[in-house]
Amino acid sequence: DIPMPGRPPVRHAALHDHTDFDAVRAELAQGRRVLDLDWPGHGASPLPSVPLRAVQFGDLLVEFAELLDLSNLVVVGNSVGGYAACRLALERQERVSGVVLVNPGGFTPHSVLTRVMCAVMGRPAVVRAVFGAFVRAYMQPRTSTDRAIVRRVVGRAKTADGAKTAAALWKSFTEPGHDLRTRASRIAAPVLITWGAKDPTAPMRWGRVLAESIEGSTLEAFGTGHVVFS
Repeated sequence: DIPMPGRPPVRHAALHDHTDFDAVRAELAQGRRVLDLDWPGHGASPLPSVPLRAVQFGDLLVEFAELLDLSNLVVVGNSVGGYAACRLALERQERVSGVVLVNPGGFTPHSVLTRVMCAVMGRPAVVRAVFGAFVRAYMQPRTSTDRAIVRRVVGRAKTADGAKTAAALWKSFTEPGHDLRTRASRIAAPVLITWGAKDPTAPMRWGRVLAESIEGSTLEAFGTGHVVFS
C-alpha cells in the first residue's frame, strides 16, 4: 500500500477534465487536501493563444507546484496527466511522496505505426471526424460515469478549439521530450501503476514494462478502459 498523506493533485487526459475523478473524489479527500488541475483549454481553464504540447503540460505541473510551494504530494495522473506526474516526481523529488499512474503517457515504444497514428491524429479535421469512435474505444464505457465522460469529451472534440487542442497534443506525443522510458528508473517516490487492461490504445504489456523499469513499483490491472477510476 502506498501511504497517501498530504495533498493529491489529480491530472487528467486529453480533452477530459477534473470531473473525471468525481467517482473517487470522496475517497481521495479523506484526511487530505485534493487539488484538481484542468489543463489549459480543458474544463474550467481558458484556452491558450496557441494549443500546448504534452511536454508543456509537464512544465506547467512543475511550475504549479513551485508557485504554490506544495510539498508532501501524492500525484495522481491519467494519460498525459501521468506523464506530467512523472515529470514532477523526477524534477522536484523533494515535493513528491507518492505517484499514482493511470494508463500514463510518456512510455510508448514508438513504431512506424504509432508515429503515423500520432501524425494523423495531429490534424484537427481528423480529430473532429474520428474522435467519437476513438473515445468510445479507449473508454470501453460500461457505467453511467463512463458514458458521461464520453459525451463530454466527444462534444469538445467536435468544436474547432477542442479539435485543435487534441491535435496539438497528439502531434507532440512522438517528441523526444515526451519519452520518459530511460528516465523512469530515477523516480524515487513510491509508485502505484494502475492499468485498464481493456484499453486498446495502451496495451497491458506497456504497463508491465513500465513496472519493471521503476524499482519497487506496484502494478494493478483492472478490467476497464483508459480511465480506470471512472
